[in-house]
Amino acid sequence: MTERLEQLHQTLEAARAETAKVILGQKEAIDAALIVILARQHALLEGVPGVAKTLLARTLARVLGCEFARIQFTPDLMPADITGTNIFNFARNEFTLVRGPVFTSFLLADEINRAPAKTQSALLQAMQERTVTIDRETYSLPENFTVFATQNPIEYEGTYPLPEAQKDRFLLKIPMAAPEREDELDLARRMLDGNSPEATLENGRVGAVLRAGELARARCALEDVVMRDEIAAYIVDITRRTRVHESILVGAGPRATQAMVVSSRAHAALAMRDFVTPDDVKAMAIPVLEHRLILRPEFEIEGMTAGEAVENILESVAVPL
Repeated sequence: MTERLEQLHQTLEAARAETAKVILGQKEAIDAALIVILARQHALLEGVPGVAKTLLARTLARVLGCEFARIQFTPDLMPADITGTNIFNFARNEFTLVRGPVFTSFLLADEINRAPAKTQSALLQAMQERTVTIDRETYSLPENFTVFATQNPIEYEGTYPLPEAQKDRFLLKIPMAAPEREDELDLARRMLDGNSPEATLENGRVGAVLRAGELARARCALEDVVMRDEIAAYIVDITRRTRVHESILVGAGPRATQAMVVSSRAHAALAMRDFVTPDDVKAMAIPVLEHRLILRPEFEIEGMTAGEAVENILESVAVPL
């Protein structure tokens, strides 16, 4: 194992420990979010209100030494409210750029499906190219630009479904359920003694494991995680099977293959290994593929989910030895 991969392991363990001081009972969500950050991609957080979706993004920004900004998506939100705009400065007799909240490292797009498609599309260029075009001028976003978008999986009244092109740009869909009883009891006790998760974060009890600018260097350690050609072929076979499966109307595209490769590598690193196994691929298959698939109506009527379709595909594709 290389020295920089060992350093990455130590960083990830420290990041887990610091984040767990604030986020209770969401270990899988924390690990998935760290995988997204390691892969330099974006995450779609899905859960009912109150399960710490916003707090997770805020805490990770503090732990990893990154800037944080939040946008509350509403039906009247305009694209310029996200990207920024040029305002005429009468004192200087010239236009001055007022940068929007998208110019940050970690951006929380809260309830992203409450804004119309025109506003949602303001994030497409930013997520794919990490640039923003304002009045025909293109501006670069920070190196660590990452979008954490949230949505409620139950309440759809007054919402606008995310277009397929936008969902495809999220590396993972991370479900966040209510915590187990013991974790929720711990939360209740902490509220009574003034040690709530929000207070823990705001009172400086959560330390940064990286300084600004170090995250980009930490990501380079993923290059030391080995993926055999047989594993890469296994990933390709899984993705291609989604395009011909009987229950799937629209399968995953080549971007899903790329997502499986980088997320499997990051999952192996999080498991403190320097090589990718088929289990890493299986662990990432549903989070990567589920939100990219469109089921056939007759299977949806029968109650089948995209996650179940992915499980069926995993059972049908030969696992490399």
